[in-house]
Amino acid sequence: MNILIIDDDLGIRETLGVALETLGHTVSRVVNRAAAEKKLKAETFEVAFLDIRLGAENGLDLLPDLLRLSPRLAIIMITAYASIETAVTAIQRGAFDYLPKPFKPAQIEQLLERVAKTRRMEARISELEAQLVNPGMDVELESTSDPATRQLLEVVRKGATSHATVLIHGESGTGKSVLARKIHQWSPRAQEPFVTVSCPSLSRELLESDLFGHIKGSFTGAIATTWGKVAAADRGTLFLDEIGELPLEVQPKLLRLLQERTYERVGESKIHMADVRVIAATNRDLKQAVAAGAFREDLLYRLDVFSLRMPALRERPNDILAIAESQLRQLSNQAGKNMAGFSEAARHLLQRYSWPGNIRELRNAIERAVILCAGDVLDVRDFPATLTEGAAAPPFLGGEYSTEEIEAEHIRQVLARKTSIQETAEVLKMDRSTLLRKRKSLGL
Repeated sequence: MNILIIDDDLGIRETLGVALETLGHTVSRVVNRAAAEKKLKAETFEVAFLDIRLGAENGLDLLPDLLRLSPRLAIIMITAYASIETAVTAIQRGAFDYLPKPFKPAQIEQLLERVAKTRRMEARISELEAQLVNPGMDVELESTSDPATRQLLEVVRKGATSHATVLIHGESGTGKSVLARKIHQWSPRAQEPFVTVSCPSLSRELLESDLFGHIKGSFTGAIATTWGKVAAADRGTLFLDEIGELPLEVQPKLLRLLQERTYERVGESKIHMADVRVIAATNRDLKQAVAAGAFREDLLYRLDVFSLRMPALRERPNDILAIAESQLRQLSNQAGKNMAGFSEAARHLLQRYSWPGNIRELRNAIERAVILCAGDVLDVRDFPATLTEGAAAPPFLGGEYSTEEIEAEHIRQVLARKTSIQETAEVLKMDRSTLLRKRKSLGL
């Protein structure tokens, strides 16, 4: 953590500073109010040790002023003149805790661990509040009846227990962020923060700042010093959504974070440590991006330690109705309606449509239907015309596709739906050895 010591006693400043630096923290030392306020205006600190007696100044009077400058600052009052009255006053004015002199290194370490635990709890509460406000596509993966997805989850459970970097491939809207959160929940870091950075959503400058933080005045609009999401994810998981959109200028900094676990904020030369597990997701072919010069090859190798592929919704035909019903429960609650489910015709429609936009498209279609539906059962007429047009014939038929492409897609979908090669061969009216040969040649 970045820690500020405010004490007029040189011996205390140096002794406490050395103890804190030994524990791995970054320390700044000042002697009075003016110097403390100047530091807080220039930098972000997580903890301040404030002496109650600062020469002619009173630390208790300074305490609320420091909190106005830095509301999230954990201030620990220190004094050689300890009393219950001053301790109560300090807590009432916003102090995190109270430490009487002389103190031992173990006491300091325990206090700082409490600060870190409180910060992690606050981050976890913020994350849960955000999920309540915007549940998004949070469908339950564990209830899948699709064999390929079940196999994927078995692999994920094993990989989640490690600290290895994860790269999730998959089309847009397949639920890569849901899978990333599952990895976090099944990992040893489950009680720590899960922090998301959307790589396509910001300009290069703002994305770099969002990731690593910045110093006040380091660029136009930097009106205050911030720590960034790498620091927010400390001890937890940093999820980089659509990593293929990460600007080339930012990629070396991410590579350094992965290789050395260190980073620098924008406009600052001070090196910070980061204990984060990185999970990245992409809907792009990163090898093609490397060939095109849009993505660093060494960064791809660092990211692609534990590689996963999230299947498209059309590859999970047995899951479509279960996902649809899960989304309907969420969306009808949000709309204040009590929807009973789907008509038989609507269920047939949902299963026949190819869902090129995957779960996100399914969610949007159901949300529209919930708004338009006059009763408590969603019917075909409540869904967009694009669905009924797209479901009029099986996917690919009549389109600009070769017979080889149609055959490959048909084999893939039957493989995804059936639990064994033998069952698949029976549906396709194909002998088992031919199916195995075709599957290998098609890379299925």
